[in-house]
Order: sequence, then C-alpha cells, then structure tokens
Amino acid sequence: MSDRPNNRSTLARRHTLALLAAAPLAAPLSRASAQAREATPTPAQTLGPFYPRSAAQRPAKVGPDLIVVEGSQVITRGTPLYLTGRALTHGRPIANALVEIWQCDANAIYHHPDGGDETHRDPAFQGYGQTRTDADGAFHFRTIEPVPYPGRTAHIHVRVQSDQAGSFATQLYLPNEPGNERDVIYRHLTPAERPLVALLLKPTVSDHALSRATHVMATVNLVLA
Repeated sequence: MSDRPNNRSTLARRHTLALLAAAPLAAPLSRASAQAREATPTPAQTLGPFYPRSAAQRPAKVGPDLIVVEGSQVITRGTPLYLTGRALTHGRPIANALVEIWQCDANAIYHHPDGGDETHRDPAFQGYGQTRTDADGAFHFRTIEPVPYPGRTAHIHVRVQSDQAGSFATQLYLPNEPGNERDVIYRHLTPAERPLVALLLKPTVSDHALSRATHVMATVNLVLA
C-alpha cells in the first residue's frame, strides 16, 4: 500500500466545488421524462466473473455500507459515494427486493478469490454489499466512486432479485469516463440505453444515515421489464 499522505478531504472539496459549478448547466428532467425513465426497462448486462456466488466469496459482514469511517475520517481509499435509487417494474415500486452491488476497490482489486493481488486490496473496503428495498422500492448504499481496472472502464455491478419481478443484473457507468468507448461491454449499449445506466454525480444532499461522510451521490432507477 502507498504511504502517500491522505489528501482525500482536499480532493473531495475540489470535486464538490466543480460539481456545484457545473450544476446550473444541467436542466431538470420534465415530469414526462421522469415518468418515461420509470417505465423504460434498464438494459441487462452480465454478472461478470467476480460476482460472489457463495457465502465463502463474500465479506464476513454483508450490508449496504461498503466503506469504513472512524469518527469523521474516511479510512477507505477512494471517493465516498452515496448511491440510492428505486427498483421498479412497469412504473410500480418493487418492495422487499434484494439489491446487491459489487465493484473493485480504489486499487483496482476485486474482493474476490480471483479478483487480483490480495496484498494490494484495500482492507477498509467491503467490495460487495446488499440491502432490501422499502415499500417505495427505494434502496441505499454507501460505497466509492467506481474506478477502472485492467481491461474495463469504471463501473459498479448491480443485481436485483424479487419474487415479484424475477432476477436482473446490469452495470452502472460514469458517463464521461474516458475508457467507456474502449470497453467492449459498454459499447454494446445503444445511445438510448446509456443514460439509463449512467451514474450522474452531484453533491450529496441527503439526511439518510448512509450519506454521512460522502461528498457526492448518484440516484438510479433499476427498471425490470
């Protein structure tokens, strides 16, 4: 692990200021656009090789908080991200659905037996999390902004499982990531599908417990057909 000084708080403040400066350029979605997004199915994508298929491949403690915070200090490397959204089907919320996310850490290592050099893993990053949706279909996670790893652009894997709507998996991307157009999986998405799996980062504005110690957030609808 690097012994460079931890400048996360400075970088986060700069990141937040940049996001705030860009915010006026983004026009709010119309009601019709928002409703269309809630009805348009999210494109499905592969689970990938690092999905933890058994309990032995998952962290000992599994939950919606993937990072370690001690007091006000973030121990986990990377930029803390509050990820929230809703699971929907035909415009209706899916209650009590199991939502899972997994991704590599800031060192580009998956917390999986085949995910890379274990000696370089960030021990303060869980790598995999899960939660249940509430009555409105809402879910909440605290994780980090995704980073690229060899052969792939930055992304977060997500899976939804529900007795009501079945099982579904996709991947969430940073829309302006330079590696997107070189990524074979991202390139399979049509221009109309790409906004449906975009992580549109903005300064965190939330009082949810999992938003604490984050400076950026993203909200996504996961729409099952």
